[in-house]
Amino acid sequence: MLHTYPVTAAAAHLLASAAPINTKDAGDPLDILAKKFGDHVSEVLTKLGATNGDLAGIKEQLAEMEQKAARGGGYEGYAYKKTIGEEFTDNPELKTFSEYRTRPSRFSMGMKATITSATASGEALTNTHRDSVVMQPQRRLAVRDLIPTIRVTEGSVEYPRQTTRTNAAAPVAEGASKPESEYAFEMKNTPIRTIAHWIPASRQVLDDAPQLRGLIDTELMYGLKLKEDSQLLAGDGTGQNLFGLIPQATAYSAPITLTSPTMIDQLGLAILQNALAEYPADGIIVHPSDWMRMRLLKNADGEYILGDPAKDTARVLFGLPVVDTTGMTIDKFLVGSFQAAATIYDRWDARIEVSTEHADFFTKNLVAILCEERLGLAVKRPTALTYGDFGNVA
Repeated sequence: MLHTYPVTAAAAHLLASAAPINTKDAGDPLDILAKKFGDHVSEVLTKLGATNGDLAGIKEQLAEMEQKAARGGGYEGYAYKKTIGEEFTDNPELKTFSEYRTRPSRFSMGMKATITSATASGEALTNTHRDSVVMQPQRRLAVRDLIPTIRVTEGSVEYPRQTTRTNAAAPVAEGASKPESEYAFEMKNTPIRTIAHWIPASRQVLDDAPQLRGLIDTELMYGLKLKEDSQLLAGDGTGQNLFGLIPQATAYSAPITLTSPTMIDQLGLAILQNALAEYPADGIIVHPSDWMRMRLLKNADGEYILGDPAKDTARVLFGLPVVDTTGMTIDKFLVGSFQAAATIYDRWDARIEVSTEHADFFTKNLVAILCEERLGLAVKRPTALTYGDFGNVA
């Protein structure tokens, strides 16, 4: 006869339990043993049933987690954020616009800042029969992130700027006249400018949600923000251009003389120039080629000055973050206290509009898709920005 240890042990335990009641009035011990064994089996089955229920619950949780992961986030507290294209193509007003074809009409939707920082889906212009379109490269946009932003509701912004400070404060003897200081201010006006562009599209594009989503995510919004980035950095202030950081920055002039200064030395001296102007720098902007020049500098022993190239070295010099962008002219640098130097005034966040009210678009079954924003830039403290030349390019 075969016995398994758990069953044998359980039977021995039940026999031991039945021993004290093996009396004349207690009944047949085998009946008692059978009853207790039956109760024990029922208890085990009940626990197994509960375990199966727990397993079923775990399976449901796993299925839910897989669904979250498929949407782009599989952790607790994750809130899935739609991209600009998804927000646009899922908007019920757009669907109404697409279906209403009896007269010229217009549809528009504003974009919040939290949405405009969303990255492209990577699934633009795809279907089950076509691989993803190979888009042109995109520049990393970083200038806006360096500057504080204020939301406004008017077409221009005024602010007073101090032009004179004559500080006559001094110790005064008892009974003597107090010295008089002098301060002067002027009112400055910053206009709000519009940055915009549009494309024509067939009306059928409104029925092709993935294509429209990709168009908005990867091209229209990027093109708008690319021009914004360039305007914030180097706009010349003429016509409808913003007056950017570089045209208003203070020219670099080494505060102290060094023998054969390196590029890193020059940036250190620019940081010193800012400090002497009472505006301690909080960032550095250079071209990627210039950053790599510095990254490849070696000491007399052939060791890289900025660290082992096999490691992910932080873009930091003298404790300040270095932003390398192709928006900066090669061989130039901008060191600044960006938080103190300038302010961005946002009048409109980036928005998308669709309309048939353009030329003969209504009769040709075409629509115009417009992307635009309104903003201003005030460089309030030019001496907080230092712009210079490394001198490597003639």
